[in-house]
Amino acid sequence: MLPLSGKWFIEYTHPSQAHMYGIERYVYDGKTPFQNIEIVDTDFFGRCLILDGKIQSSNYDEFIYHEALVHPAMVIHPSPKEIMVIGGGEGAVLREVLKHPSVEKILMVDIDRQVIDVCKKYLPDWNQGSFDNPKVELYHMDARKYLEENTGKWDVIFLDLTEPLDNSPSYLLFTKEFYRLTAQRIKKGGSVALQAGSLNPKFIECHGAIYNTLKLVFKNVDSYGAFIPSYDTKWGFIYASQKDSALNFTGPAIDECLNKRKIEDLRFYDGLTHLHIFTLAKNIRALRSAEKRIIEDDNPLFIY
Repeated sequence: MLPLSGKWFIEYTHPSQAHMYGIERYVYDGKTPFQNIEIVDTDFFGRCLILDGKIQSSNYDEFIYHEALVHPAMVIHPSPKEIMVIGGGEGAVLREVLKHPSVEKILMVDIDRQVIDVCKKYLPDWNQGSFDNPKVELYHMDARKYLEENTGKWDVIFLDLTEPLDNSPSYLLFTKEFYRLTAQRIKKGGSVALQAGSLNPKFIECHGAIYNTLKLVFKNVDSYGAFIPSYDTKWGFIYASQKDSALNFTGPAIDECLNKRKIEDLRFYDGLTHLHIFTLAKNIRALRSAEKRIIEDDNPLFIY
């Protein structure tokens, strides 16, 4: 069970630091072979999805996270047609990808069928029927095994995974070996985009290690971040490509692409936001550079 005090959910981010959220009611509480799932209603953030004691998304601000993860990579690509989503159980990544009219096929691989079933039932606003879109194929299996056994290539691969802790089932999807495999499954001119840990200066070692590991595989690796209120911190993402750097794209160019694709319902991402999220403060860049660790299959990232 979650650590509760009265009607409060407490999310521990460090042995000496935590965030507290007032709970109105529990909607769902269950355990899968891979993780614990809770869905709760809160007064402050509305409905929240919690996996293994950490808030993954909330009704209040999930659009910030998912627009930040998806649209930079989709806009930078001139005509993204075939997309792979690894993880992304809420279905919100699918929702955002499907806004781009060039998309012909999305393959989603999420190992935990129960998470998707629960999200379909209790978080319909997140996916908005995306799982039923004829362009979407859904597989419940280990994504690394899928990539090892299938040689198809993709315009963009999104990695929407839990953090790569040593005891997490997802850490083998953050290693040098996995990123090399991923790079082999991207078409020429394609890219990978992923969530990459907190940009809180006290916890940036995870982001720095992911960044360092990707730099061994991809020519251009760009960190970026967006403040997610329900996380109570600025959250890190990474765009990686052998061709383009996201830093080369101007605000007007981003807005022109969105206009041409007739994507008019975004609440967070546009050209000015693109410039903002890819501009990291000097202290964050320095801390990222100070982190030297590489994540490998036999050398997981040991952090709290």
